[in-house]
Amino acid sequence: MRLTNITRRTLLAAAATLVAGSAWAQAAWPSKPITLIVPFPPGGPTDVVSRIVGKELADRLGQPVIVENKAGASGSIAAQQVKRAAPDGHTLMMLATPTLFAPLFFRNAGYEVTKDFTPISMVYDLPIAMVVNPEKLPGVTTLPQLIETARAKKGELNYTTSGAGSFGHMSMELLKEMGQFDMQHVAYRGGVPAITDTIGGQVPIMYADLVAALPHIKSGKLVAIAVGSPERVSVIPEVKTIAEQGIDGFSAVSLGALLGPKGMDPAVVERLNQEVQDILAQPDVQQRILGAGAIAKFMPAAELQRSLEADYTKWSKVVKDKGMVAE
Repeated sequence: MRLTNITRRTLLAAAATLVAGSAWAQAAWPSKPITLIVPFPPGGPTDVVSRIVGKELADRLGQPVIVENKAGASGSIAAQQVKRAAPDGHTLMMLATPTLFAPLFFRNAGYEVTKDFTPISMVYDLPIAMVVNPEKLPGVTTLPQLIETARAKKGELNYTTSGAGSFGHMSMELLKEMGQFDMQHVAYRGGVPAITDTIGGQVPIMYADLVAALPHIKSGKLVAIAVGSPERVSVIPEVKTIAEQGIDGFSAVSLGALLGPKGMDPAVVERLNQEVQDILAQPDVQQRILGAGAIAKFMPAAELQRSLEADYTKWSKVVKDKGMVAE
């Protein structure tokens, strides 16, 4: 089929309009302050990292980045707000792992991260460590020793996490299955009371966020016997991963990622992605994020989308197979 001169001119004009429109969007954005929604209260690692990255973004973009804490229902309230926002790049969210999995536990969550948002960039990993009370389990300094103790006690050994349905709970249930041992979960409402009672000996084992456990590991009140990430963690490099200690293929990593409402302009996403990559490459930013208990980790948008989809599929199966519920 031959194109007439009029048709050619029409197609070329349409293409030029699309290119110009995208370039205009990139040039015009941001045209006002950016709101960065954090789905948890102030002071935690997600909040601290958001403020570090937000300040750097503001300096680079020439507009204020306002961090707004919107806690509740494992981040569902924040996610709903961002989902409803205009996809103009002026409302963003720092996703944390509990918010990714909240729809598995809350029927009225009202969103699915892998379908209802625009992925922008991975920002950080939040290491998780298995810790024990050395007075209650004096002979346990490695994962194989813990598994041996758990098998000897025939399921009577207790462990705790920050709550039923938490990422720590999900991770431990997967570990029990892969390691073929059993322990009973004692759920707390939050990491602080859980780690307080682990130190006190009421519960001898905890699968804990490293940011919360690290001061007590350094003081000797708790002993770290394994980390859930595929690689060792720089702040406790002597502690082996779970995979290194005989559970091949085990990986449980809590993450933080920058998302926006579905339908954002690709040019804006690319600009944000590049800025975040440059920010996270700065050694001083890496150190400040490490001080918040997290590890800076960049990942481009397409790779982040695949990672979120894989995590959601993997942990959905764990939740379903174990009949887990949140409290």
